[in-house]
Amino acid sequence: MVTNVVGEFGQNKTVLLGYIPDLIKLLQNKIGFIPNITLVPSNQTYSGLIQSVVNGDYDIVIGDVTENSIRRELVTFSYPIFDNSLRIVMRKTPDIIIDLQSFLKSFSRNLWLLVLFAVIYAGLLICLIERNNNETLRNRSKLSQLTMSIWYSFGNLVGYGVDFHVNTAAGRLVTASLYMLILILVATFTANLASNLTILKSKNIISGIDDIKSGKIPFNRIGIRVGTASEDYYLREISANTRNYYEFESEQKLYNNLLDGVVDTIFIDAGIAEYYTNNIYRNLTIVGEEFDKGVYGIVSRKHWLYDEDLDVNILSLRESGKLDDLRETWFQKKGCPNIYERSTA
Repeated sequence: MVTNVVGEFGQNKTVLLGYIPDLIKLLQNKIGFIPNITLVPSNQTYSGLIQSVVNGDYDIVIGDVTENSIRRELVTFSYPIFDNSLRIVMRKTPDIIIDLQSFLKSFSRNLWLLVLFAVIYAGLLICLIERNNNETLRNRSKLSQLTMSIWYSFGNLVGYGVDFHVNTAAGRLVTASLYMLILILVATFTANLASNLTILKSKNIISGIDDIKSGKIPFNRIGIRVGTASEDYYLREISANTRNYYEFESEQKLYNNLLDGVVDTIFIDAGIAEYYTNNIYRNLTIVGEEFDKGVYGIVSRKHWLYDEDLDVNILSLRESGKLDDLRETWFQKKGCPNIYERSTA
């Protein structure tokens, strides 16, 4: 990460913090070089980074660059600096909240108001049609006639029963219209309620990569950053080279769109997933076991003069446990701030 600090003499300066800056310091102390660090844009692709080394734009690239056979044909990878794998990240399932009015969500507010209007209107028609021909209504006041007619309409709608029966053909026609309305409303309400319950139960139903492969989450609801090891794995192991997933150009867009509900899950490197879920987003969680294990390595040009020296010192850091200490410091310790929805970093 990049942060601004105030120096000894009051001047502002930019400081890099994280696993890679600390690794550079360790290597600098052992080898004695003076680093000239360039921070690449967050939307830079890994293929672009590899090509930049091939073109001589950079001597080396140190970062979350996964070693694979295709990249090794173009550049040299150092001894591993980080044991990597892929992880699935999803939004946490919220605590169950009992909503006694949840059944009302099957219809919109406007539709409920329309149903209420239909009941009152049908009751008014029944009152006008039946009040002079129906003994139950004939001797009552107008308000009582209207009330009983609306109750007749409501009783038919909910299947409760009615206090009188219509005597006229027009009244029977209105009643038949109510029956048709009931049939449509019940069918629609049942379908919407079942759909809402299915969606509620289907949240976070996966337990690992096998559930992704079996299609428990729609493939277009899976977010993957283009040009990454995650994309290579997905194309190779899941979709048979079909790009049916949701593509993102940067890592931050992955997380923001997951938080916003644009996608339901993302594939990302294990170390990065651990850092974000432990230190930034408490409302995201890692699901299942790690898969597609690999390593990060420092990228350099073919036949670079200092390859062997670099490998020896990286191996020394691994054997001394200093790389494990770095991983624990930056990826495995939990230090989440108060929960928030998304980052604009």
